[in-house]
Amino acid sequence: MTAVDGQIEALEAAIARHPSALVAYSGGVDSALVAVVAHRVLGDRMLAVTSTSASLAPVEKERAIAFAERHGLPHRLITTRELANPAYAANNADRCYHCKSTLYRDLTDFARSEGYAAILNGTNSDDLGDYRPGLTAAQEHEVASPFLDAGLGKEDVRAIARHLGLEVWDKPAAACLSSRIPYGTPVTLEVLDQVGRAELVLAQAGFSGARLRHHGEVARVEVRPEDLERAVRDRASLVAGLKTLGYHYVTLDLEGYRTGSLNEALSR
Repeated sequence: MTAVDGQIEALEAAIARHPSALVAYSGGVDSALVAVVAHRVLGDRMLAVTSTSASLAPVEKERAIAFAERHGLPHRLITTRELANPAYAANNADRCYHCKSTLYRDLTDFARSEGYAAILNGTNSDDLGDYRPGLTAAQEHEVASPFLDAGLGKEDVRAIARHLGLEVWDKPAAACLSSRIPYGTPVTLEVLDQVGRAELVLAQAGFSGARLRHHGEVARVEVRPEDLERAVRDRASLVAGLKTLGYHYVTLDLEGYRTGSLNEALSR
């Protein structure tokens, strides 16, 4: 038995503790792997559920639907309305807590009405090292984290997904669009739409995993470090595309893309 085989057994055992389950499924590698393995273990006693809130990029919604269809996963879309919560819209440092509280509350209600025994998420051990107030919401709603139960980190998740032939094994992280807005700047439908369309400009230009950080009239672009030189070469088209969306200034972050860069302000 290989190391990956042992990790898969541990993951299956963690999921098998639950007689039935909803999976909080966004289409990223973490939640996709939980959904696939939960389907293997629980069969039709599992359901992958995707929240189609305003903070989910439309392209991510379509990718989540397509992945579920390709892999035969039972899948349902629901609509959560976190923007209706003033504490979320205010975009303070605990925004993610209010987002996940809304999501897990709605999933809990759904699970009770449909007779599912548990809710599973894709939190892995590496998530514990970052500022993630959403983890508190998961604990409060008794959401299970099979990766944590199996002792798996992000590299393990990607290795298992690759071993199982899941095409999302190397998919870049795709946090919600609100994570592109600095804390203290209110989250609105208009800003989320602007950010979503701006990141579509970056994706269509071939910058996989790029981020658009919204600073009012300033667009701060983060691309992977290996793409920095190409971003400079292509700056004219990027600037033109982003200015048509209402940004007055376009900047390129020389540190490149890194997860949760807006959290850096919290430590200062």
